[in-house]
Amino acid sequence: MSNVKTELLNKIQDKSAVVGIVGLGYVGLPLAVEFAKAGYRTIGFDVQSQKVDSVNAGQNYIGDIVGDTLKHVVESGALSATSDFSFIKDVDAVAIAVPTPLDKYQQPDISYVKGSTESVAKYMHSGMVIILESTTYPGTTEELLKPILEASGLKCGEDFYLAFSPERVDPGNKQYKTKNTPKVVGGVGKDGTEVAAALYRNVLEGGVYEVSSPAVAEMEKLLENTYRNINIGLANEMAIICNRMGINVWDVIDAAKTKPYGFQAFYPGPGLGGHCIPLDPFYLSWKAREFDYHTRLIETSGEINTSMPEYVVDRAMKVLNRNKTAMNGAKVLVLGVAYKSDIDDYRESPALNVIDHLIEEGADTTYFDPYISEYKHKGVIHTGAKELTDDLLKSADIVIICTAHACFDYDRIQELSKEVFDTRNAMKDVKDRSNIELL
Repeated sequence: MSNVKTELLNKIQDKSAVVGIVGLGYVGLPLAVEFAKAGYRTIGFDVQSQKVDSVNAGQNYIGDIVGDTLKHVVESGALSATSDFSFIKDVDAVAIAVPTPLDKYQQPDISYVKGSTESVAKYMHSGMVIILESTTYPGTTEELLKPILEASGLKCGEDFYLAFSPERVDPGNKQYKTKNTPKVVGGVGKDGTEVAAALYRNVLEGGVYEVSSPAVAEMEKLLENTYRNINIGLANEMAIICNRMGINVWDVIDAAKTKPYGFQAFYPGPGLGGHCIPLDPFYLSWKAREFDYHTRLIETSGEINTSMPEYVVDRAMKVLNRNKTAMNGAKVLVLGVAYKSDIDDYRESPALNVIDHLIEEGADTTYFDPYISEYKHKGVIHTGAKELTDDLLKSADIVIICTAHACFDYDRIQELSKEVFDTRNAMKDVKDRSNIELL
């Protein structure tokens, strides 16, 4: 065992290693807090000064972190944040957790990963382990990060170690958090895997699963989310078919999930939201083209899911038509713009596209979300209603439920609304269903 590896493993084991987290968003900040709680001196890096200032003030902006926990690790000196990447020189382990969006051509935008890696390379030193957590296409770690880091003059596998360990964050999940979710790790060489796995094992309780390479770890992350994308696409297509046949798709799914084997329930809705599920399949499709393969099933499910906001508006239009009301000029109230229930995250939320389509059709559109008072979409800032008043519900020609927040009083919504279009089956327990239309 080399001296570099031995010294680094010893530092990891006795927790004298300093950990750096690049990117203090939904992935990075919870990870930084867990390292700090476990006894590692942790430095968070972010180019957004607002996030840096909030962390250093102990002010939490991520729903999955208990505010007092962040405040405690900051006040104890275990966690601090900075925009100055020169402090990488003081760090022994780096986890990169920055956004990996799609560009306007639906192709991977890895500029944040590239920029962050270049910033790390500028100040890195011998005896480090660097781990990419950002979701990306297979090959990124070895094809992009490794050459950038080795341009420092240090050699991967000898002077420093490199690995990929995909983030697994489910905002709002009450059972699985960063601490107890299993971690997959694939390093460049066995030593890279061993060092990265040792770091996570010393902090997390969910266990670490080692794979043979970064590419395997990168691909398994895409498989996780493509699996969900495809099955949700199937559920959405079933919803369309069932509606035409006059069958309740929610009853169909409830019946199917009684089978104790061979079936997992997925549910339809107004589309897909969040950073991962709507985007990750495009990373795989883009990379597959390099190998002369067309991902037909993946792209078809993507087309179905992407079309759902327009389908929702079309269905709402038909409900209004039954009441001899035109969509153009109709008062439409959208309930919920978060991409899932009970969180304040609207990244890629299908509700935003539903609202855009409603406005395009001339509807007088208002939204209410208790977690999101305003949002920015395609350069436009939308401000929601401050309260879900009786008058707001009564005045709407149709109420569209896009997000099934638990705090909504669905009996009250049904009672006061002229028509309700429920895209989430949120009103399943409401007894009077005379004015409820299901997706």
